[in-house]
Amino acid sequence: MKIIKSAFPLVIALFLTYAMNQSWGTIPPFGKLLSPYHGFWINAEQAGSEEMSEEELTISGLIKPVKIVYDEMAIPHIFAENDHDLFLAQGYVTAKDRLWQMEFQTHFAGGRISEIVGEKGLASDQFQRRMGSVYGAEQSFEGMKEDPQAKVALEAYSEGVNAYINSLSERELPLEYKLLNYKPEPWTPIKSALFLKNMSFVLASGTDDLKMTNILRKYGREVAEDLFPNYPFEESPIIPTGSPVDFKPVPIPAAPAAFTGLGSSMSTPEKDPNIGSNNWAVSGNKTVSGMPILANDPHLTLSLPSIWYQVQLVAPGVNVYGSTMPGTPNVITGFNKNIAWGVTNVGSDVLDWYQVKFKDASKLEYWHDGQWKKTKLRIETFKVKGKKDFVDTVFFTHHGPIVYLTHEKPFKSNIPVGHALRWIAHEKSQELTTFYRLNRAKNYVDYKEALRYFSAPAQNFVFASNEGDIALWVNGKFPLKSKLQGKYLMDGTDAAADWQGFIPQEHNPHVLNPVRGFVSSANQFSTDPSYPYYLGWQYAPSERGRRINERLTVMHKVTIDSLRGLQNDNMNIRARKLLPLLLRSVKSNEKALGILKSWNLQNSPESIGATIFETWVVNLQAFLWDDEFASDDKIPMNRPSIDRTIHLIEQEANARWWDNVKTKAKKETMDQIINTSFKATLDTLVKQHGALGSEWAWYKHKQTGVRHLIPGMDALSRLNIPIGGGSSIVNASTTKTGPSWRFIVELSKTGNPKAFGVYPGGQSGNPGSVHYDDLIDTWAKGELRPLLYLDNANQSTSRIRKKITLSK
Repeated sequence: MKIIKSAFPLVIALFLTYAMNQSWGTIPPFGKLLSPYHGFWINAEQAGSEEMSEEELTISGLIKPVKIVYDEMAIPHIFAENDHDLFLAQGYVTAKDRLWQMEFQTHFAGGRISEIVGEKGLASDQFQRRMGSVYGAEQSFEGMKEDPQAKVALEAYSEGVNAYINSLSERELPLEYKLLNYKPEPWTPIKSALFLKNMSFVLASGTDDLKMTNILRKYGREVAEDLFPNYPFEESPIIPTGSPVDFKPVPIPAAPAAFTGLGSSMSTPEKDPNIGSNNWAVSGNKTVSGMPILANDPHLTLSLPSIWYQVQLVAPGVNVYGSTMPGTPNVITGFNKNIAWGVTNVGSDVLDWYQVKFKDASKLEYWHDGQWKKTKLRIETFKVKGKKDFVDTVFFTHHGPIVYLTHEKPFKSNIPVGHALRWIAHEKSQELTTFYRLNRAKNYVDYKEALRYFSAPAQNFVFASNEGDIALWVNGKFPLKSKLQGKYLMDGTDAAADWQGFIPQEHNPHVLNPVRGFVSSANQFSTDPSYPYYLGWQYAPSERGRRINERLTVMHKVTIDSLRGLQNDNMNIRARKLLPLLLRSVKSNEKALGILKSWNLQNSPESIGATIFETWVVNLQAFLWDDEFASDDKIPMNRPSIDRTIHLIEQEANARWWDNVKTKAKKETMDQIINTSFKATLDTLVKQHGALGSEWAWYKHKQTGVRHLIPGMDALSRLNIPIGGGSSIVNASTTKTGPSWRFIVELSKTGNPKAFGVYPGGQSGNPGSVHYDDLIDTWAKGELRPLLYLDNANQSTSRIRKKITLSK
C-alpha cells in the first residue's frame, strides 16, 4: 500500500505531463503554450532603443545585397538593385512582422479554416469555395503570370516569405500558432492571388438580388421600384454632373424578358454594410503651396494585426512609399516622387444570380438557350482538424458555380438556392500589374495606362501629380448589361439575360482637372443618370460624399492640416436634414428632447445628442418598415433606405406604410410612429446605460474597437476607443469598422513630397511588441505621423533605428 501511495504522485505527474503536451480536439497543448522555452513568453519584445543598431542576414535566392532601414515606427525602407531582390526582401520583412496574419487570411480566403479550428469552420469554408474563391484565384493567377514582371514579383515575394519561415524554430513561431496549435506551411504565389481575390469577397460580393426578388414577389414591381428607387433623392455623384464625355457609347443590350424568380426562406447574418472609404485630391489653385494635395482613408474592418502594412520600396525605376496588404507585393495605396494615388470601393453591380433548370436529379445537364447543356463538376476536398477529410461537389453552369442546391441551407441569407453565380471575381485578371505600374508612374498618362489592367474589386482611383494634374477614374471591369439587369434574380434559361460582354475600359466614368478644383469619392453613385451604361442601382448613402464636396467647395488656401481636419469631420448632415422633420412630430417633456434641440449636430466622442439621434434612426426604420419588410417570417427582405424614409416624411405623410399592419385594431399615423420610435429609443438607452447622463456619451455607446482576428480574443484587442464619427459621417468610425489607413500627400516640383499618415494598429503583428498597437491613440485623436521618404539607404536622419543588410 505504501508503494502504491508513494507512486501515486508520480503517476499523476506523468499523466499531467502527457496531458499538457497533447492536443485535445482543437484545444492546444497547454504545456507547450506555457513553456518558458517554447511558449508565449518567447514572443515578448523589449521596448525599442533610441540608438541605431545594425545587423547582417544571409538569405538564399538574392542576386545582390539588399539594404533595409527601419524608422522609429518600425517601418522598413527597402533598397535593392533589381526587382527580384526588392520583392524577395518585401516578402521577407512582411513575413517577419505579419506571418500569422498572412497565413490565416489566406486560409480563410481559400476555405481552409477547418484545418485550424476543426469542424466548426467547415460551413464557412464550404461557402468560400462554393462562391468560387479558389477558382477565382486560379483564374487571376493565370492572368498575373501573363505579365513577366508580375510573375517575378509573385515568385520572389514567395521566396522571401519562405526564407523567413525556414529561419524559424518552433519556439520562435508567432503567438497565434501556439494558441491555435499549428505551424506555417510554405508560401506559394497562388496565396498572394488568393489574398487579392479575397478583397473582392470583402468589397464586391454585395448582393440584394434575392431580397429584392422576395419583395417583387410579395408586393409587385410598382411597389418594389417605388420603395427602392434606382437613384437617390439627394446625391452628389463622384463624377460631377456636366463633366465632359470623351467617348461614343457602344450599343446597350436589349433587356431580357420579364422574370420573377423563386424566393428563399433562410435568415442568417451578412457582411457589415458600413465598409466604405473616402478619397479626394485638391488642385494647386486651391492650396497654399500651389501644388496638388491628395488624401485617402479606406474604411474597412478594424483589426489587429492591422490590415495594412507600411513600406518604402526602392530599386532602379521605382521609389514608392505607402501601404500594402500583407500577402501581396508592391504598394497598393501611396505615392512616389511624381504622383500619389488612393482608392475607395465602387460597389457596382458585378454579381448576378441565374435560376437553373436541371434536366433531372443527376444535375448533369441544364436548360439554356433552347438546348440542354452539360454542367461541369469541381471536387473540393476539405481537411478538417480532428476529423476525416470532407469531400464536396460543386456544379458549374456557363454562368458559374451553383453555390447551394435547392435542398441545402445557405451560409448567408442573401444567397439563393438553385441559382448559378455570375461574378466578376471569377474572371482572369491582372491587378498586380496595375499596382506595379502605379508604383513607377510619373504622370497622368502612366496612371491611366496602369488602370487598364485592373478588374476587381472595382475602385475609385484618385490621382494627383507634381505636373499639377488631379483626376479620378471609376475603374474596374464592368459587365455590359441592360438597365437594371441584375437588380432581381434572373432567368438562367434565357440567353438574353447573360452578360453581353464588358463596358470598354476607356468608357469607365472619369474626370481630369475639373473646373471646381477637386475630385472626390465616398462610395456614392459614380455618376448622375445621364451616364449611358448601367453600373448598379444601389450605392452607399450619399451623406459622406455630399459633406466632403460641401467642404471642399468652400475651402481655399488648403493645407495638409486642413485636409486632416476634413478626414476627422464629425458633422452629421443626415441629422441636419432629418432631425427638424422628426422634432416637429414629437410631443414629449423628456430631458432628452432638449438635448436634441440644442445639439450642435457633431458626432463628437462625448456627444449625447449623437447617441440619441443615431439610436432613434435605427428604431424609426424598424418601427416604420419591419411590420412589412422584416425577415421574421423567414423571407429575407431589405428595408427601404433612410433616403427613402426621409422622402416619405417630407412628401408622403399619409402613405400606407405608416400603418403597422400587425396592429389590426388601429391605424397608425406618421406622428405616432415617430413618437413611438422616440420613446423606444429612450427606453433602449436607459436599459443599456442607465439614467440619462455621461454614460450616454457617443463613444461609450458606439464602442469602437480594434479587434484581434481571432474572434473573442479581447486580451489582444483594443476596445472602447474614445473616437467620434459614425457610418454616415466623414469620420466613418463605427463599432467594428472605420478609417483603416489615413494618409495625406502634398506633391512638389522641386523636392520630395510631404506625406503624413497613420493606421489603427502598428507595424508588428506580435502582441508582445511595442509596435503592435502603438499608433491607435494617434489615430483616435485624429492626428497623423510624418512619413519618412528616403532617397537612399545612407541618407542622414535621426529617425532611423535599425539597419539590416541581406546577402546571399
